[in-house]
Amino acid sequence: MSTYKRVNYHDIDPVSGGMHFLREPLDSEKIGVTITRCEPNWKSRPHDHAENGHEEIYVLIEGTATVVIDGDPVGMEEGDAVWIPPEATRQIRNDDEEAAFVLVSAPVSIEPDEGDAEWSTDGFVG
Repeated sequence: MSTYKRVNYHDIDPVSGGMHFLREPLDSEKIGVTITRCEPNWKSRPHDHAENGHEEIYVLIEGTATVVIDGDPVGMEEGDAVWIPPEATRQIRNDDEEAAFVLVSAPVSIEPDEGDAEWSTDGFVG
């Protein structure tokens, strides 16, 4: 039995136009990783994770974009990373060109009554 699992995000169907959620395909129990390809002028829904203690790190790997955190626009360039605490409201706003993010998230956001972990995508409807 292997000690690792490999996937290619291009093989994962995108949600909301460009978000490739990798947690389930990688069988991760505690860490979420999402590749987000943002089309020009794309934006996510403002949201927070105060209720579930879900913190995130956004790493911009291509292009430029703005992440609005608690109303404060944080301009990001390729290579920039920003940590966002659970209670902060966040929203990605893309500029006039395509951009790409790696979003790292922990812990798993929702524990349904059945005890099976489920990933919340509420904040990512563009």
